[in-house]
Amino acid sequence: MANQVLLHFLMPLFWGAISQPILYSIPEELAKGSLVGNLAQDLGLSVQELPARNLRVSAEDYFSVSAEGGDLLVSGRIDREKICGKKPECALEFESVTENPMNIFHVIVAIQDINDNAPHFFGKSIELEICESALPGVKFPLDSARDADVGSNSLKMYTISPNPHFSLSTKESPDGSKYPELLLEKLLDREHQSSHHLILTAIDGGDPPLSSTTQIWIKVTDANDNAPVFSQDIYKASLRENMPRGTFVLQVRATDQDEGVNGEITYAFLNGPASTNLIFSLNPNTGAITTNGTLDFEEKSRYMLGVEARDGGVHTAHCNVEIEILDENDNAPEVTFMSFSNQVPEDSALGTVIALIKVRDKDSGQNGLVACRIQEELPFKLQPTSKNYYKLVIDRALNREQTSEYNITITATDSGKPSLSSKTRVTVHISDVNDNAPVFHQASYLVHVAENNPPGASIAQVSASDPDLGSNGHISYSIIASDLEPKALSSFVSVNQDSGVVFAQRAFDHEQLRSFQLTLQARDQGSPALSANVSMRVLVGDRNDNAPRVLYPALEPDGSALFDMVPRSAEPGYLVTKVVAVDADSGHNAWLSYHVLQASDPGLFSLGLRTGEVRTARALGDRDAARQRLLVAVRDGGQPPLSATATLHLIFADSLQEVLPDLSDDPLPSDPQSELQFYLVVALALISVLFLLAVILAIALRLRSSSSSAAWGCLQPGLSWKSQPVVPPNCSEGTLPYSYNLCVASHSTTTAGFNFLHVAPEVAPPQDLLCDDPSVAVCGNNEDPKISYDSSSLQQAPPNTDWRFSQAQRPGTSGSQNGDETGTWPNNQFDTEMLQAMILASASEAADGSSTLGGGAGTMGLSARYGPQFTLQHVPDYRQNVYIPGSNATLSNGAGKRDGKAPAGGGNGNKKKSGKKEKK
Repeated sequence: MANQVLLHFLMPLFWGAISQPILYSIPEELAKGSLVGNLAQDLGLSVQELPARNLRVSAEDYFSVSAEGGDLLVSGRIDREKICGKKPECALEFESVTENPMNIFHVIVAIQDINDNAPHFFGKSIELEICESALPGVKFPLDSARDADVGSNSLKMYTISPNPHFSLSTKESPDGSKYPELLLEKLLDREHQSSHHLILTAIDGGDPPLSSTTQIWIKVTDANDNAPVFSQDIYKASLRENMPRGTFVLQVRATDQDEGVNGEITYAFLNGPASTNLIFSLNPNTGAITTNGTLDFEEKSRYMLGVEARDGGVHTAHCNVEIEILDENDNAPEVTFMSFSNQVPEDSALGTVIALIKVRDKDSGQNGLVACRIQEELPFKLQPTSKNYYKLVIDRALNREQTSEYNITITATDSGKPSLSSKTRVTVHISDVNDNAPVFHQASYLVHVAENNPPGASIAQVSASDPDLGSNGHISYSIIASDLEPKALSSFVSVNQDSGVVFAQRAFDHEQLRSFQLTLQARDQGSPALSANVSMRVLVGDRNDNAPRVLYPALEPDGSALFDMVPRSAEPGYLVTKVVAVDADSGHNAWLSYHVLQASDPGLFSLGLRTGEVRTARALGDRDAARQRLLVAVRDGGQPPLSATATLHLIFADSLQEVLPDLSDDPLPSDPQSELQFYLVVALALISVLFLLAVILAIALRLRSSSSSAAWGCLQPGLSWKSQPVVPPNCSEGTLPYSYNLCVASHSTTTAGFNFLHVAPEVAPPQDLLCDDPSVAVCGNNEDPKISYDSSSLQQAPPNTDWRFSQAQRPGTSGSQNGDETGTWPNNQFDTEMLQAMILASASEAADGSSTLGGGAGTMGLSARYGPQFTLQHVPDYRQNVYIPGSNATLSNGAGKRDGKAPAGGGNGNKKKSGKKEKK
């Protein structure tokens, strides 16, 4: 039977099948279109419901349903004998199906037999040979007639035409069939009548009855007194179906007391259905019955065979052989889908019917009992409904994202030994619904973006997935919130709605915006749409794009530089000042380090690498210049590093009056590099000239008198002049400074001695000193010639104790704590003109013997330049360290006069101010 097409979706559950079937009874051979009954009315359906319910029956070969009234009509020929054969009861069982909702009803139509088949004989005539010696009462079984009708319409009796020698009786075999038996009433006399002709009539029980006739021809033969006799009237045997050809069934046996030819017995099947002779064979000599074909229980379960034993004469005997065919489990169950839907939404409710299944097994008994099952791991189950019908329903929730289709194998197994089974496979596709929101691959995003990024560059990408299909799984991205201003958000970032790539719309500046927060949304295209949000924090990384900025020392509004005063008695480690700088960058880019690029005296000060604190590295020496200059570089930790420079002007003095005769008229050096180059050229020229003059003078003096050997000390083997470059090890920029040592001997015959100052490469003299007195021995370099004294003639006055600045008066960062002193001091040399001016002025006045430095309480113009706090009491006295050879004068200490102390020595000369014209 062809499968019916199910509606697009089955109703969640079938209505329960009617426990009792609907019964109809009709006679066979009704005309096509005959009414069987009103099926719709019997099912409780109204005429208006019929179009929507689509009432139909499965037995379409025999019946149909009227679409207008729901009548069950005959649609084909109904032949009871063809449908049920010899079964006493015949019925057609089928199902009627309704939809919306789907229901199944069992219908049974009983087929009533009508007398439409007359009895008929297989042969046209029956021929018998009867010996004349046969005694009355001898019976002769005759070929029976067959009637396809059953019950009262079946074969009822046999009759023969009247004959004085024979009568006829009707016998019934064990299977219920009836056969005629001819009885000899009188002795036959072959000589009187050698043959007899009878008409055998078979009559059924119909109304009116039907009949059929055949001719009986009897030949009277000579006497054979004994007829064969079977050992049993009925032989029975059981045989399993599907036995191979030639299988022995049973053996019939008959005996005849006659001897010779009359006692020889042969066996043969009586005339019967041709199919019987094809299935079994009989050995005519032994009476053994064997199979000659295939036995099928489903086609026929019982066979009745008639066997005749004939002797050598005319005597015969008859017996019946009953063969029962035993059922074998040789038919596997059959699975038929009455309806099936292969597309099921994943949100279908539990219990939704997917398919309606029918199973059947041609075997009988236990072999025909069938059970169905499917795989246990599937979210479906089979529910039996009624008589070999099952429903395939949803048992667990479906999820297309986990499993998009299911291959269901329906296994039908019978109860036979051994059992047989059959499998039917179907595929159920799960259709998608939008039941999954997008899921981001990360719970949150942290993005690092270096500042100064190019606008339009990609900075990150968010990614989400949606396991749904089609538009339900198509994701678009957007920015829905931010801690930035809404108007400014679009100018900072944007996101590609398809790829999730986040772009920077502008270059970020770490110093203005260090981080910001975004909330991005992934939204599918389902209906209704589902979405998910994720937070993204963008950290703007710092680049080294800001150089350090020096806060201290800073220039005053008029462009002049500040000075830091250092007491002469400062011990090593004394905190002089502190370079303060800041960097707008952060992290390593803002990690500042402080380095000395150039210094008047590299070994005099130390600089904290990380703190920027300037401390004295050693105590101030007699030969150290009172004015020092440090060029400090502040570098950050970026790659590449950026730097800034600061210039520190440091003055060793107890009071400014002692050092600066007119500091306000001495401008600060403008460009150390240009001054260095200038002094280098002047020094080279001066040294060359002095060298030539010294050589000429030395030779002339040596020739004139040996008594002036002291004047040739510079040319003695123990004395030497040096002209060598001194390269600072850490000088990284600018013109490299060079220093030269030169000794010049005066032509004077004075007894004053002098020592050579050997300038080491690490420490070079910082000042140029030119004296008006030609008797002064000068050892100098291209930058700072310095006075050298004989140790026996130098008397140094003790320093004042009132030169120190208070913490409030000292510029720069104050404090005495020790900082990080790991900075490297390069050996660069700088000229300090201010201290040069002080020394030159003091030396000039001392040479005249007429004045002292700051004999009064004047300020020497310092207050006008540096403020009232810088008075003469703050200026250290350098005159006590200046000795003029050939004179008994020593620079007096004005402060000593104020303190009531006598000067270190020497007379009072005329006071004379040193002017700018005396400065070189």
